[in-house]
Amino acid sequence: MSEVAGFFEQVPEKANKEKMQGMNCVYQFKITGDGGGDWYIVIANGTAEVHEGVAENPSTTITVSAENFVNLLEGKLNGQMAFMTGKLKVNGDIGLATKLKSVFNLG
Repeated sequence: MSEVAGFFEQVPEKANKEKMQGMNCVYQFKITGDGGGDWYIVIANGTAEVHEGVAENPSTTITVSAENFVNLLEGKLNGQMAFMTGKLKVNGDIGLATKLKSVFNLG
């Protein structure tokens, strides 16, 4: 299993339930390159459900290479810097994208 797939497998247990309170959204992740794929996370009622594939109507879509995604997870790449340099792209609600680090305990 790739590090990317491993992250998504662990989301339901590792997501910060306090930070998810009051959130009702869908994060779509398009991870490109070797070890990548499409996953989406549905946040509702303080829980996070992960699904492989493409969501019908995501609140926000994050597109990033598998290599840069792993670097984000490991704290080797700053999310804001990745966005500003084009290594990470966001479509939809950019405010939700800024919550990724705290909700999913990244870096």
